[in-house]
Amino acid sequence: MASEQKINSDSQTSTATSLLVRIRARDPQAWQRLVDLYGPLVYHWCRNQGLRPEDASDVFQEVFTAVSNSVDRFDRRSGNGTFRGWLWTITRNKILDFHRKQSNRITATGGTHANLRLAEIAEPADDSIDDSHVSETANLFHRALEMVRGEFEPRTWQAFWRATVDGDPTSEIAADMGITANGVRQAKFRVLRRLRQQLGDVE
Repeated sequence: MASEQKINSDSQTSTATSLLVRIRARDPQAWQRLVDLYGPLVYHWCRNQGLRPEDASDVFQEVFTAVSNSVDRFDRRSGNGTFRGWLWTITRNKILDFHRKQSNRITATGGTHANLRLAEIAEPADDSIDDSHVSETANLFHRALEMVRGEFEPRTWQAFWRATVDGDPTSEIAADMGITANGVRQAKFRVLRRLRQQLGDVE
């Protein structure tokens, strides 16, 4: 039916290139998009680990410099996990470096605060351990979704949103929109795949 064909006609999604691929190609626009997407999350991680705003800004710069220098080596299939997880590893290492430098500066006076901070930095393996991690991760996904929204037909987006965000039953969405249940599932798949591309988790 015509409505279902429209759902499946989002040609831009089939040809869209992963953010990660574009970054490796040194595309300036892709790099800016990466910073826009992940910058707030990296800054949150720094502040959440006790860095002052000015120190968090310095570590932020170091993190993205490291990303630029090592992004060619990121390979999700090799066990590195998601791009977000890889980025956290870099951020954590830079925070540790910062505290080591602080520790070296105060060692002569016998201070121990920086060493204690080193011991407190934990792996956020599960965002659910901290509500602020959940909130910042949700913000990341919302930013990514807004960046790709214009690539889809309104009906595709509506089917995706109702199925994924609102949690409406597939059969109900299909009946309301005059499409098949498979059309709803296809809309959800297309947008979620594009989201993963945008986040750097699919090449």
